[in-house]
Amino acid sequence: MSDTDSRSALVIIDVQESFRQMPFWREDQVPAFRDALLRLDAGCRALGVPVVHIYHVGQVGPFTRASGFVRPLAWLPPEPAVSFDKHTHNAFTDTGLDLWLRRHGVSRLLIAGIRTEQCCETTARVGADIGYTVDFVSDATLTFAMTHPRTGVEYSADEIKARTEVVLAGRFARIATVAEALAALVPDAAVPA
Repeated sequence: MSDTDSRSALVIIDVQESFRQMPFWREDQVPAFRDALLRLDAGCRALGVPVVHIYHVGQVGPFTRASGFVRPLAWLPPEPAVSFDKHTHNAFTDTGLDLWLRRHGVSRLLIAGIRTEQCCETTARVGADIGYTVDFVSDATLTFAMTHPRTGVEYSADEIKARTEVVLAGRFARIATVAEALAALVPDAAVPA
């Protein structure tokens, strides 16, 4: 494992069955998300970069442990280096993630998962604020259309992703494709797209 690899970790947020039980769940963007996330996961594992799974555990509905839905989506590769449960939008508060990362010498995070503008974005912001370099791997995140509460205007998943990229770029994270994120782990090697 190179020095670069040992200092990075892939943090996969909330890729769990709970979301499939929600009324806003749509399958149309899942295949592209799944393919991107699987390429990212495989690339990181091949390079010896630890993969961390984060699961959201709430107090009601399909996000409770009792629901049986707080488990990975069937296609998510098993056996992460470590997994943590979270009870807030970010993956750091009261989870042990920060301590685990620091004990393993991690200084760079690759952020992926569900939902782009919610738990992924919030984790990127908090991670940057507490000193990590963050690659926000937008094509390996998933979100859903949302309706503005005052105007009634519906924003597509693509529009929400674009907004997240705008507010994170240069402030909290580098916006990266899967290929760009993997290439940054091995700057002298060509990484297939």
